Amino acid sequence: MDSTLAGRDSMTDETNPQAATGDSAMDGRVNEREDLLTADEQTRPGFDWFVLRVASNKESYVRDTLLRKVQIEGLQVRVGKILVPTEKTKTIKGGKQRITETKLYPGYVFVEMQLEDDGRIPQDVFFLVKETTGVGDFVGTAGRPTPMQPHEVEKMLIDSRKPEEMPTVRMVFEKGDAVTIKEGPFENYEGTVDEILPEKGLVRVLVTIFGRQAPIELEEWQLAKPEEA
Repeated sequence: MDSTLAGRDSMTDETNPQAATGDSAMDGRVNEREDLLTADEQTRPGFDWFVLRVASNKESYVRDTLLRKVQIEGLQVRVGKILVPTEKTKTIKGGKQRITETKLYPGYVFVEMQLEDDGRIPQDVFFLVKETTGVGDFVGTAGRPTPMQPHEVEKMLIDSRKPEEMPTVRMVFEKGDAVTIKEGPFENYEGTVDEILPEKGLVRVLVTIFGRQAPIELEEWQLAKPEEA
């Protein structure tokens, strides 16, 4: 199969969205136990999951269009779930919260599908997919898509669960990190991260002022790692 999924060490760049995008979010093999998935998440008997390349920012459009076409054409016996995994993140700037929903695997849509006995895409499904605006090719050889591995499917399905409505702030820095202050009255001061306050979106930094260390609470966007300052 195709960044994208856990256990990418066994995949080639040709068959791995993560390798293509440089994303390491799916590094590390997930335990391949079915009990990690709900009944609704289990792959249908006789079906496999495949990775469909699509135009950037067309992922949701392609998913919705394909789902509608499958229903209209009565192809539910050949095509199952179609997914675009996303996550919500919260940032705080100037005391204001902003929640954004981002795609975990930009440029890819995941399709649960049943192939012909010879491993080819059923002709009616092939044309339904190819005639959809924004669609590229399935990962694999021409007309014969490569099924995702079980551990890849498991990771993708877990990532496809509905994002939580009120996510916590994703913090870039960790305790002990060296940082440079890039905004505010202490601009260009260097310090060390003393504590992370994700519920407030703040970072407590120890800086040396007049020969003494003092804690300063700053919003994360006001900081940079020394090499980025």
